[in-house]
Amino acid sequence: MPFDDDPQQALSLAWYAQRKPVFAGGHQVKLLKGGQQMFPAMVKAIDEAQHSVWLANYIVSPIGLPETVLKALSRAAQRGVTVRVVVDGVGSRDAPAETWRELISDGVELVIYRPVRGWLSLLLDTRDWRRMHLKLCTVDDLHAFVGGINLIDDHHDLSHGWSTHPRLDYAVQFHGPALLPVLHTIRAMWTRATLGRDWRDDLSDWAKEPGRLTRLRTLWRQARLKLPKQEQQQLATWARAPNAMRVAFVMRDNIRQRRTIERATLQALQQARYRIDLVCPYFYPGRVMRRALTQAASRGIKVRLLMQGKPDYALAALAARVLYAELQAHGVRIFEYQPALLHAKVICVDDEWTSIGSSNLDPLSLQMNLEANLIVKDRGFAQTVSQSLQQDFADSLEISCSEVLQPRWWTRPVRSAFSWVARTYLKLGGVARRRRQPP
Repeated sequence: MPFDDDPQQALSLAWYAQRKPVFAGGHQVKLLKGGQQMFPAMVKAIDEAQHSVWLANYIVSPIGLPETVLKALSRAAQRGVTVRVVVDGVGSRDAPAETWRELISDGVELVIYRPVRGWLSLLLDTRDWRRMHLKLCTVDDLHAFVGGINLIDDHHDLSHGWSTHPRLDYAVQFHGPALLPVLHTIRAMWTRATLGRDWRDDLSDWAKEPGRLTRLRTLWRQARLKLPKQEQQQLATWARAPNAMRVAFVMRDNIRQRRTIERATLQALQQARYRIDLVCPYFYPGRVMRRALTQAASRGIKVRLLMQGKPDYALAALAARVLYAELQAHGVRIFEYQPALLHAKVICVDDEWTSIGSSNLDPLSLQMNLEANLIVKDRGFAQTVSQSLQQDFADSLEISCSEVLQPRWWTRPVRSAFSWVARTYLKLGGVARRRRQPP
């Protein structure tokens, strides 16, 4: 990548111009475990906002602690801060209408990404199967939040109600150059939700219109997205910062970045030297990803996977469990989290490379939904994550090979059924034709 060591040049391009991770130094990154840590941090940042707050989230539920975040958004809007919120039409469909009315009446600008106009229309229009699964927030040019934590209380689940122990989830709060592509991403989601399309969709139509060459030149200039002078100066300041923590913001969309997260993850797994810890609630990767894990374990790398022990969706848990035998046969150790629901998406490799975000390792996240992760290359941060994961693994039950490798007549047909369902779903969703690799 020609811009790996020049964050000012790299990030002066639009976030959607990058098909590979672009790492830049000068970051400060803080690990946040669960909403109990993230929501107070968001409230503090929003209460200190001077200019703008942008938020994109899959699920918004006002019950419990997230209400403090919603009230902070209202307070910011009432004192003149620009507050724009985009939520997913499926993920946030159960939020009370009163919640949205109160935010709007307080001055918050709210849009819904692909709202559901009845379940029949959702079934018939397969384009609506591609959901905005993001959990992103920026406050001025000082704070960005990226992770897997929805605006929902750690102790509450929309399907299962309240629990004694908090849901296991992670996010990060950071400051530095990668804040700009996070902001660009939320703005693009806002544009799509408001106008029904982003300007990049025009690329598919340019050849059909009069003056197409002139229009193409205009779109190309827009694609380079020259930053305002103030943002360019901010990038230059960040680039000179002594902090060596290197960070890249990566996204998965259905235009240019279809495989950005997947390829970055594969590269990290294939280059691992001694340890891989992977936490994922919905796990059904394709053959290439599974091969990267089994090959790593076969060459002596300690590979541990942490899955759901208390599944929220039985079929998703079964899909993961039919892969256990294949992985364990090569030395991969598999654990299931016991205290509560698991929703975290974390990968830590060699105490040097860490990914935290919204993307699961299943067909929905890797091939359909809009997802976003933050990748951090920093030994100190990776060690902090590893120490936290050690407790999570300690709270889990390791699944022994004897439990999995017993002959089960149903394993092969179940795997075949899941593969067929995944292929069919992706084909109906209009993305399977882009991938030759079977699930």
